[in-house]
Amino acid sequence: MADLAFLWHMHQPDYRHPDSGEFLLPWVFLHAIKDYTDMAAHLERHPTIRCTVNFVPVLLDQIEDYATQFADRQWRDPLLRIAAAPDGDSLSTADRDWLLDMAFRCHAPTMLEPFAPYRRLRDLLSFVHDHDGHGMSYLSGTFYSDLATWYLLAWSGESLRRNGQAVPLLMARGGNFSAAERQTLLAELGAAVADLIPRYRKLADSGQIELSCTPANHPLAPLLLDFRSAREALPECLLPAAPEYPGGRSRVAEHLADASGSHARRFGKPPAGLWPAEGALSAAFLQQIADAGFAWTASSHGVLRHSAGNDARTTTPWLPPEGTTGDILLFFRNERLSDLIGFEYAKWHGRDAAQHFMTELKAIHLQDADNLIPVFLDGENAWEYYPYNAWYFFSDLYDALEKNPAIRTVTLSEAAVRQRARSPRLPRLTAGSWVYGTLSTWIGHADKNRAWEMLCDAKQCADRALDSGRLDADARREVERRLAVCESSDWFWWLGDYNSPESVASFDRLFRQNLQSLYRLLGLPTPASLDHPISKGGGEPESGGTMRRAN
Repeated sequence: MADLAFLWHMHQPDYRHPDSGEFLLPWVFLHAIKDYTDMAAHLERHPTIRCTVNFVPVLLDQIEDYATQFADRQWRDPLLRIAAAPDGDSLSTADRDWLLDMAFRCHAPTMLEPFAPYRRLRDLLSFVHDHDGHGMSYLSGTFYSDLATWYLLAWSGESLRRNGQAVPLLMARGGNFSAAERQTLLAELGAAVADLIPRYRKLADSGQIELSCTPANHPLAPLLLDFRSAREALPECLLPAAPEYPGGRSRVAEHLADASGSHARRFGKPPAGLWPAEGALSAAFLQQIADAGFAWTASSHGVLRHSAGNDARTTTPWLPPEGTTGDILLFFRNERLSDLIGFEYAKWHGRDAAQHFMTELKAIHLQDADNLIPVFLDGENAWEYYPYNAWYFFSDLYDALEKNPAIRTVTLSEAAVRQRARSPRLPRLTAGSWVYGTLSTWIGHADKNRAWEMLCDAKQCADRALDSGRLDADARREVERRLAVCESSDWFWWLGDYNSPESVASFDRLFRQNLQSLYRLLGLPTPASLDHPISKGGGEPESGGTMRRAN
């Protein structure tokens, strides 16, 4: 019987302004009501399906922040503040502008075009823009209230549309939503968000899923440890002028410890496994993961090919290279199957996609009945490209898996136990990620390297301040917390001329704002360079956190 091991990776970076705590972008909340709710619902409807779900602590922090907002009604997300306003006519110009900029950011073919009332709001705005820019003043408060409501409805998951009360009622109503109706909708969405962490913990406590983690703020750990690791898979990679990230080993250890603590606090026990940020591993980082007590970690087939040759297969776990201490196994994702789900099947009818996937599984099973089939991808970013948020795809796929006696779904810890005896040993571990098997998405481009140099400068200042003894315990905690946010891999992902200028500008700005906040916490003047974009792009992102990153 072949073992199918799904890993669904849940991650969003910290979108909060470093000083005010205001959410500058609403992607955590929107993915929460759409994807995290639906992914739990699929599992609850198919209790024999087993899998691993990976949560990054910085995402859980923000989910809890949203739960607090709903509890005390002190809104730090403009979208929620606008939706909760008793009268759209009372909205500030800033809130109106924010909403007009944000409220059509979605995959239009599946999330906007199917809904005539939502289309009418878009078409009305387009008419005003095209015919008379001054006509914006004629848009009523009802327009803005309905627009905020429809943006929330468009991002609501299928499970809320099918099992909720306010969501289907307001979708049927179509418009002219009253303040009371909007409050009822917010209450329903708030309850869904507040229940997310307990819901996944219940699935884990039942044994149906395994919950794994990622280092706390999603750092690109191999580069924190050694910039030169980028040249292991890409020898010509250009490196930052700074020779290294200062104190990288201790920073990685801190992210690992914070992740274990977050997991134990929220889910009742420490995690057994760790999905590294972006699936990025190096020999030095693997040793730190093992030293931290993790039983398994994972990466991509591209890293496996660079490490063990083109014939190396993902159908077993792998033992670490000789000399790695600790008892740890490595899994490497089946890139074809993972990317079919992440990028291709959205174009198919759900049943056809599920049947095709089952045919692919059967072919691997026929090669060797004991094969492991590791399918790892984002559990959030692909589904908006599917009709009905992939509801029918998951229904047909999980139904087919439940009925197939030749394929057994397992958690990665279960796979580690079952497959250990078949595990070959890696001859070496070549540093890389699940994007091309290299680290080039986060280093090598002039803008990315400049960002690393700015972070290195700030880290040196932080080290001096922390070593000086002039910061009290509370100040030290705030400095270390802000530094951890600055170390996120996401800032480096978006920099580069192959991303949209709007997306680059948004993440560029937030990265620099976090560095400026760090300098202020240190009691130091902020460098003038932080007032200017790293990249030449401008504007705001078209799709923000909803853009499908390379899985």
